[in-house]
Amino acid sequence: MKEDNYKLPKEIRLAKFAGFCYGVKRAVETVKKLKAENPERNICVLGELIHNTQVIEELNSLGIKSLSELPEKGSGICVVRSHGESPEIFERIQKAGFEVFDLTCPDVKKVQQKAIELAQEDYYLVIVGKSNHPEVIAINANARQFSNKVVVADSAEQLKHFEQELKKHKKIGVVVQTTQMISTLNEIITYLTPLVKELHIANTICQSTSMRQSEAVELAKDSDLMIVAGSKKSANTTHLAEILKNITTTIHIETEKELDNYKDLIKKANRISVTAGASTPDNVINKVIEKLQDCQ
Repeated sequence: MKEDNYKLPKEIRLAKFAGFCYGVKRAVETVKKLKAENPERNICVLGELIHNTQVIEELNSLGIKSLSELPEKGSGICVVRSHGESPEIFERIQKAGFEVFDLTCPDVKKVQQKAIELAQEDYYLVIVGKSNHPEVIAINANARQFSNKVVVADSAEQLKHFEQELKKHKKIGVVVQTTQMISTLNEIITYLTPLVKELHIANTICQSTSMRQSEAVELAKDSDLMIVAGSKKSANTTHLAEILKNITTTIHIETEKELDNYKDLIKKANRISVTAGASTPDNVINKVIEKLQDCQ
């Protein structure tokens, strides 16, 4: 056999911490159970329960609707998703005539509570995260019940616009969107440290996110190709892909069908590792693995 034609067998590895985290699994299972126990009642979710098209389609087929907007009048049960909501939204859901079922992730609840505590203690609050992400919107709204000294930023560059305000305040408190990158938090801490005398940092990145990122980084160091499976709307999934792109060749796909767009990369790679976001169901991950195995 000619050396040019010789091809090493592919090694395909799946990350241990890939797919549904505790909060997402709890949300999906609870909503399904809620519908099974209340088949005649209207069950709806304010927004998408999780950032995954396949799961949302499955819930829709079961009669669990996603509401893009809260109606003035409604009936049945309205679920608050794992990202959480502001106190005002909880009140509006009840006023509309719904029974509220709160499925805010316990880790997100902890961030909200810490943000409230820091606001009450007169810290200038910095929320590290994406300002338009539903989790961050809810954290911000909860903190602003007690203080207007709140700013959201996902980079030191964004915080520079508030530098004079931050310098005037003696105390700065920091909380973090649960799915943020540790590198973003570190960058912001480095920027804030010289500005004030008292800096209170609450690293509220959830353990699942931290473990997922750490494991994926180690896999990437020893891989020709990293594949990240999950929704492009999912913050934790996109952050995962961003981190890994700095280490090795990385592609972010939503389903196995997108692998057809990367046939050359897959063909050239001998060691391929697969990870997935916290809102990616097992069946999506399994299909990705199966398709990769078929490519050998």
